[in-house]
Amino acid sequence: MDALSKQNCTACDASAKLLSTSGIAALMPKVAGWELLEDGGIKKLSRKFLTKNYVKSVAFANAVAELAQSINHHPQIVLEYGSVTVIWWSHNIQGLHKNDFIMAAKTSELF
Repeated sequence: MDALSKQNCTACDASAKLLSTSGIAALMPKVAGWELLEDGGIKKLSRKFLTKNYVKSVAFANAVAELAQSINHHPQIVLEYGSVTVIWWSHNIQGLHKNDFIMAAKTSELF
């Protein structure tokens, strides 16, 4: 299997299937540094990226936003001085899809 960051996202509508617990467990080692969290019963991937200053935080957040827009899959981005937290999940299915792991890997590669 190719590295996740080199894979393409597939169309994900409301009929797409959530990843199973075993599917999530199999993909987690491929996105080092990312955490699995649950928010209101919705599983999500989260990672806090530490930067040297606010300008670098803004630049990284903008790079993530450009990536997200190019693929039409958008994360939650929390911008702070010295850090950017990125949270991926598939809104249409209210949980995790392989696309979220692909985007997490692509996000890590941007950093």
